Amino acid sequence: MVSLVDVKGELAAIGAACLWAVASVVYGRLGAHIPPLQLNLIKGVIAIALLLFTISIRQEFLSQLADSPLCLLLLSGIVGIGFGDIAFLAAINSLGASRTLLMGTLAPPMTAIGAMIFLQESLKTTAWCGILLTILGVAWVVTERVPNKGDNATNLWQGIGIGFLAAIANATGAILSRAALAHSNIPPLWAALLRLSAAVLMLLPWVWFVRRQSSFEFKIQSARVMAGCVFAAFCGTYLGIWLQQMAIKYTAVGVASTLLQTSPLFVLPIAVCIGEKVSLRAIAGVVVAIAGIGLLFYLK
Repeated sequence: MVSLVDVKGELAAIGAACLWAVASVVYGRLGAHIPPLQLNLIKGVIAIALLLFTISIRQEFLSQLADSPLCLLLLSGIVGIGFGDIAFLAAINSLGASRTLLMGTLAPPMTAIGAMIFLQESLKTTAWCGILLTILGVAWVVTERVPNKGDNATNLWQGIGIGFLAAIANATGAILSRAALAHSNIPPLWAALLRLSAAVLMLLPWVWFVRRQSSFEFKIQSARVMAGCVFAAFCGTYLGIWLQQMAIKYTAVGVASTLLQTSPLFVLPIAVCIGEKVSLRAIAGVVVAIAGIGLLFYLK
């Protein structure tokens, strides 16, 4: 019988996927009030404060840290959280939470390809079949027109492009993070803090530049919007990234990437509960995409 300790990485990945589904729905509502760049910075700052508080409570301090894992984690944060989350939030504004999360199912195949190139991990024929099946499942859903959302061709294809960039950033961040954590004693809590800190430091000059070049204003319109930011940052950034790092550290990166991208399975019931229309085509697309991911990582 398998104990919970033996599957703590897998359980952490499922927990992160569930939390990201909840946070994605909230971010979809916040997108009408806060631009993606500003929202990404706000949630990062909130999550860093929560991580520092958690580290102080747990007394989980680092005595030393090698340069190589540190650089890999910082770069992972810049790419995966800094650029990736901005693209993710922008895609939500164009595609909605459900279809953006489905675009995210492209990340595991990209992770597999990246691992093959940079980490010398080989892929069998069944793995390549999984890649094709996943892409077909995603394409089947994201090209669907949803009349009550007022989609137009420009927004649709723009959202698909941005979602594709977010998936690339996600895959790159996962590979860099795995390379840092696989052969080091860095706790997942510290890995999450280092990645988020790098992302926020990257965003600060970006925010300053945008503010100088446009009418960009850093402000929160209401207490309700701020409460939504805090809730989404707590679930999706603080807990979500902490659990993500646990998954990447304690299980194979392929398995972790697969389970981390099961958010669509959780977001569709949420969408139904809040009154959004979920078509049979969307459900079928989820099944096909998840089947492709399963084939890629479990039958290779």
